[in-house]
Amino acid sequence: MQTHNLGYPRIGGQRELKKASELYWAGKLTVQQLLQTGKIIRQQNWELQKNAGIDLIPCNDFSFYDQVLDISLMVGAIPERFHNLMEAKQLPDIDLLFAMARGYQKDGYDVTAMEMTKWFDTNYHYIVPEFTANQKFTLYSNKVLSEFLEAKQGRFNTKPVLLGPISYLLLGKEKQEGFHRLELIKNLLPVYLEVLNKLDDNNAHYIQFDEPCLALNLSEAERQVIVQTYQEIKNKFPNLHIIVASYFECYGQNLQTVLRLPVQTIHLDLIRCPAQLDDILATDFIRTKINISLGIVDGRNIWKNDFRQSLTFIHKAIQKIGAARVWIAPSCSLIHSPCDLNLETNEQILIPEIKQWLAFAKQKIDEVVTLKQLASGKNTEAANLKLQENIRANESRKTSALIHNKAVKERVAAITEKDAVRANDFSVRKIKQREALHLPMFPTTTIGSFPQTTEVRSWRTRLKNGELTEQQYEELIAKKIAETIYWQEETGIDVLVHGEFERNDMVEYFGEQLDGFTFTKNGWVQSYGSRCVKPPVIYGDVSRPAPMTAKWSIYAQSLTKQIVKGMLTGPVTILQWSFVRNDQPRSETCMQIALAIRDEVIDLEKAGIKIIQIDEPAIREGLPLRKENWQAYLQWAVDAFKISASGVQDETQIHTHMCYSEFNDIIQNIADMDADVITIECSRSQMKLLDAFAGFKYPNEIGPGVYDIHSPRVPSKAEMVELMEKAKSVIPADQLWVNPDCGLKTRHWDETKKALIEMVKAAKELRLLIHQSTVL
Repeated sequence: MQTHNLGYPRIGGQRELKKASELYWAGKLTVQQLLQTGKIIRQQNWELQKNAGIDLIPCNDFSFYDQVLDISLMVGAIPERFHNLMEAKQLPDIDLLFAMARGYQKDGYDVTAMEMTKWFDTNYHYIVPEFTANQKFTLYSNKVLSEFLEAKQGRFNTKPVLLGPISYLLLGKEKQEGFHRLELIKNLLPVYLEVLNKLDDNNAHYIQFDEPCLALNLSEAERQVIVQTYQEIKNKFPNLHIIVASYFECYGQNLQTVLRLPVQTIHLDLIRCPAQLDDILATDFIRTKINISLGIVDGRNIWKNDFRQSLTFIHKAIQKIGAARVWIAPSCSLIHSPCDLNLETNEQILIPEIKQWLAFAKQKIDEVVTLKQLASGKNTEAANLKLQENIRANESRKTSALIHNKAVKERVAAITEKDAVRANDFSVRKIKQREALHLPMFPTTTIGSFPQTTEVRSWRTRLKNGELTEQQYEELIAKKIAETIYWQEETGIDVLVHGEFERNDMVEYFGEQLDGFTFTKNGWVQSYGSRCVKPPVIYGDVSRPAPMTAKWSIYAQSLTKQIVKGMLTGPVTILQWSFVRNDQPRSETCMQIALAIRDEVIDLEKAGIKIIQIDEPAIREGLPLRKENWQAYLQWAVDAFKISASGVQDETQIHTHMCYSEFNDIIQNIADMDADVITIECSRSQMKLLDAFAGFKYPNEIGPGVYDIHSPRVPSKAEMVELMEKAKSVIPADQLWVNPDCGLKTRHWDETKKALIEMVKAAKELRLLIHQSTVL
């Protein structure tokens, strides 16, 4: 029996990577200093896992931006638009990596970033590979080898981790029609083999291939390609120990394919799919020599493992195939977990009763090692003490008075179909809203947040530290809101926002005001690049004790005669972007949140707010990976949004926002949400995401994003007009809004102002073109 880990957080316990990257982008850190920060984080991660007792430690799980983008660089899948930049600027690998992820706009160059989307059903974003027919690949980056040698020099027993070639291709996109990206395996595989050859020459014994696409619905043809690919790897490198890891779901119909793979170890996510262990042990698999890696420590959530339950899985596997063939691991990479619970020392933020129920990445590593000790039959005194502590903590959570609220449960039980339906359908509401709102064609707005500068963030810190009184803090926020309202008026934006300067995070802000939530000080996880989020922890029943946003929305609206949107986060997104309790169905928790948001929507309407945006960027993200499980999820997810939105009059316009998602398969469900206006990310995909709405003849109004807020580049008016012309070619003009892709919180004011001025100019030109065509 041995322990291993699939991946470890790369941001650093104090977000060292985020801080270093952003200083580097700002020209305040040298490339050597940035690279040194990465090296320090890697060394610390390896040392921590070694000291904990992990037998096989991952390497190449570190990335300066994204592990999928790293593979694109490794195999030379660099889009054509970056080639002139590479030749002229001689960019080092790290700068090319950042240019591909963030775009490049300086020195006379203006190159758009690659597309970004969600990593399966997580809030992590990856950079989407771009493929063309007959594309050639060549080994461009030696990062995998260099990090393995770095670990070897430090005497760490590591296994290089690579996104498998099949998943890499399936996670990408064809940039022209007439071929399927999986056809490129014949060109791609030789590069992977070249990498393996270098590793083999340097005495790497284990290689972990992550093939998370094995959790998806695959065709028989796709399964055949998988078998052929791994057979060729086996033929070339018969002595390499190949580990294939999938996670987030069962293997399902792909199970027989997985069991046929000529590999030494297969990994199971027993958190998401505990039944698959029995499925495997019931097959002829037990007669083979393949090892089973049991993913029994939850890599996606922060609750302490139940040792007694995990030991039943381990003992069952040992009884069938023997201890030598059983490996113990987290369910997936720990990139989705915060770094270290020991950093949570402030008992006013995270009380001890709740803290004892939690485990972060460092603690999960310890759990894996302790489970091996307990399962081996050679229990040390320390392991037995940890078992008893684990039992006490789990029993404490089951019986705690903090968790249950009878009134909340009764209110959810009393929900009826009427609670999820507006008074009239959109065709009626549209007429009433246009009479009430008096907006022009192509109305302009933003998604909600404006840049949160270091100064603004410092106000919250000073308030918490007692350096500002509540009154002083609110005066500063009020002044910033007023400046933002007046600037939007001057710029010519049609529907204004207050800027959300009082908010730390679009989920955390609401969680702080809802019962059933708690928080951490250092529970950061990576969302994309340098962007880190600190998810709230939903530990109990959720309710709203008091209004949450009305005060600042009312104040902002008092400053202008123009419409100011009320800004809320939707129930599904609050659920998805929190660490959710695992002692009741997620649907139950979501309905509790929906009722709390419904109360807030009604309060905003009563206060005179005419447009209310309920952001749901995580609706698509929450979709189960297997299509046979979609309908059950979509039923309660769509109902939760409708419950939150349906308590208002016809004249009140409900907006929602979704970003970095594929909509084709769920367009009917998006229509069922019945938001009056939906804003979506479209600029990186060059409006291709609108095809789903056009083909469906989506009846409500749409704001396709016209510029990418995740890139520092400022698009021109002409670029935005061109994008909107593409949108207008598939969506009727009177259904279209003009807006950025997403909120502007992470951007700088200079680029934000320039881009929004161009956006307003673009909308005015579009109106002029419509007027001219009408006159003609």
